[in-house]
Amino acid sequence: MNEILVAQIAKDALVTGLLVAAPALVVSLVVGLVISIFQVVTSLQDQTIAFVPKIIAVLAVVVFSFPWMMRVMLQFTARMFTDFNAVVRVLQ
Repeated sequence: MNEILVAQIAKDALVTGLLVAAPALVVSLVVGLVISIFQVVTSLQDQTIAFVPKIIAVLAVVVFSFPWMMRVMLQFTARMFTDFNAVVRVLQ
């Protein structure tokens, strides 16, 4: 039972981390791909052309999705704190 409980907590932590990071990572991937295609078409090979738009896009996504990210992280944290006594009892 102990291993299953620890694995479940680890899975919940990883899923929460992926959910919180996914919007910024997806936007960074899409913007980078679009900029790379633009660079190939126009033969521009400057590294800052890809870096600055990605930073701006990721910053915008984080600002707009921050309330949702906080809700997800707070739900996970609240679940960890409310289940703490049960987890300690099972692990003893």
